[in-house]
Amino acid sequence: MERFLATVCTQAWNEEQDLGRPFAEGVRLLCAHHPEHADAIRAYDASWEEMVKGAIADSVLCLEELRRCGVPFFALTNWSAEKFPLALARFPFLAWFEGVLVSGEAGLKKPDPRIFRLAVDRFSLDPAATLFIDDVAANVEAAAALGFLTHHFTDPAALRRALVGCGLLPG
Repeated sequence: MERFLATVCTQAWNEEQDLGRPFAEGVRLLCAHHPEHADAIRAYDASWEEMVKGAIADSVLCLEELRRCGVPFFALTNWSAEKFPLALARFPFLAWFEGVLVSGEAGLKKPDPRIFRLAVDRFSLDPAATLFIDDVAANVEAAAALGFLTHHFTDPAALRRALVGCGLLPG
């Protein structure tokens, strides 16, 4: 499986869907390029939900606490426009966000500065007063360059400390 993901259904291939390419087109192109893996490629698409890891429970608790405290929070996510609704159905906490900007719908993805600017405009954010949290260092660096407060997510305990440190959660 690791070899298949590293050489066939690669991160770069997935990112094309995150930029808005329909999965059916991506699957068709990949099957043409790797006909010997066509069944596995189609299975990857059909079984996509099974490959998404579960929620990080302690991170969801942080969201729940932010929500109880009345702190508004938004999502800026690199995700296929077609697959994000499946995640919404599987993870009810995604409906807690006051707004969600999905890369596959915008045709832009992090760390492109344009998607951050789109989020600022869409959600009326002030970057200097907005904490951007992401588990990808390049995305955090891009947000910081645009004036956002940032936290590079590594684990829920560090996230909670950062939220307390920014005054978003009580200590």
